[in-house]
Amino acid sequence: MNHDPILITGGAGFIGSHLTGRLLMSGHEVVVIDDFNDYYDPRIKRTNVKEHSASRKFTLVEEDICNAEAVDRLFETYRFPMVVHLAARAGVRPSLEDPLLYERVNGIGTLNILESCRKYGCSNLIFGSSSSVYGTQSKVPFAEDDPITCPISPYATTKRANELMCYSYHHLFDINITCLRFFTVYGPRQRPEMAIHKFTRLIHSGQEIPVFGDGNAQRDYTYIDDILQGILASMSRCYPFEIINLGGHRTTSLATLIELIEKAVGKKARIKSFPDQPGDVPITYADISRAQKLLDYEPMTPITDGIGKFVDWYISTQGGKA
Repeated sequence: MNHDPILITGGAGFIGSHLTGRLLMSGHEVVVIDDFNDYYDPRIKRTNVKEHSASRKFTLVEEDICNAEAVDRLFETYRFPMVVHLAARAGVRPSLEDPLLYERVNGIGTLNILESCRKYGCSNLIFGSSSSVYGTQSKVPFAEDDPITCPISPYATTKRANELMCYSYHHLFDINITCLRFFTVYGPRQRPEMAIHKFTRLIHSGQEIPVFGDGNAQRDYTYIDDILQGILASMSRCYPFEIINLGGHRTTSLATLIELIEKAVGKKARIKSFPDQPGDVPITYADISRAQKLLDYEPMTPITDGIGKFVDWYISTQGGKA
């Protein structure tokens, strides 16, 4: 990578703010576009990027990627050679309640980014996809060549549609595009509604935690530092078109996850049980052989260490808050 400006969409969010920090430390000029929507408290995102504002190489643009004219103006000004597209309406369960919003933000927003890449000569795009595209298939671990025919939530469907649109733009306009399928990313700054953050907050404050299903659902949790390793490697290699899993390559049951958080927090969880939620999958598990081959990717943080690091961050930064 050279040191021309890099655009990170959704760069005030969990993954985006960490990536911004890494790139600034490496001397890159970074432009972040984020609309600070109310999916969760916008003040959290503002805190995420506050430390970056002191850098002369950091520019923050408060705008919605669904605004095509604003996106075009940004690309016209900076002529980005590289874009990391992380902006999206996130979350499986909320997408069942408002699928039109998810289609607008993830569909039209992503198409706006691709169109501006085409019009203004951006030759390299990294797209943040999701393990949710695999749906409920029984074959594990999930490999990139597995048929993707039955995503079971509007969120997952939009992400798969985004991948297909990315391929179309690669094929038609010769844009190098790598779609990274993230598997349940966690770590400092994780979104507050995600399980590890939510359970830590509730257990620490002595409140009940909602547990859906029998506790046997399994997830491939991936620590933020490992995800950053994969993103940065994909940015430096710029393959013509690839879809690559980034996961921890191991699974943890919901019941075990709660036990790990209890141990790290030093308190027992008060559990309130609920039936399985529509849209939730029973397991996610990444086959990372393609990432190992193409990106030299090796996840280094086991869940036992990662939970400890997250809880330490939570208590040091937010431990006094309910």
